[in-house]
Amino acid sequence: MTTPITAASWTYSEELVAEDEVLLGARARAEEVGVVPVSPGAGAALRFLAAVLDARAVVEIGTGTGVSGLWLLRGMRADGVLTSVDVEAEHQRLAKETFAEAGIPSQRVRAIPGAALDVLPRLTDGHYDLVLCDGDKLEYAAYLTAALRLLRPGGVVVFDNALWHDRVADPAKRDETTVAIRDLGREVAASEELVPVLLPVGDGLLAAKKIG
Repeated sequence: MTTPITAASWTYSEELVAEDEVLLGARARAEEVGVVPVSPGAGAALRFLAAVLDARAVVEIGTGTGVSGLWLLRGMRADGVLTSVDVEAEHQRLAKETFAEAGIPSQRVRAIPGAALDVLPRLTDGHYDLVLCDGDKLEYAAYLTAALRLLRPGGVVVFDNALWHDRVADPAKRDETTVAIRDLGREVAASEELVPVLLPVGDGLLAAKKIG
């Protein structure tokens, strides 16, 4: 029988890959505008996935102030382009500040303001290596459908907040958001089109590779 991870071990794993001043500044801006970015551990996992995929084209749903975007860009190819979608144009402006401070060339980021479900249909089928979903949790199922269309064979879709503050694992929690995320996990796990994994970093990262 395995030993459950302790809070100390979770904290240790989250802090193993340290964030620099640029990411810390982006986190400070996120707090100012009420955005909750991915944790350092989740960010490190995203960079790892982008690097393993040698990602050239990535879609991010939920720009925030650029925390997750910068982690992704640092894992992508030097010529890779991040397409980031957010309903808040002000958040995207702050994210651009983050990317500029990190020395990311402007041509490597395509920021598109608007609702994800309005923007995603305009993106190219089968073109992307990775799709990160960190927008409206009630739209996660729709994001999955869109991601399967957008990803190339072997591409990866990732959902943040897959554990939703420890609520998903508790069957007694039946609020709409928790149920939506729980149902998404079951759908991904049961899909014959995907190879899934649930990583207990941050608030949970649900990742799945598209087969064929």
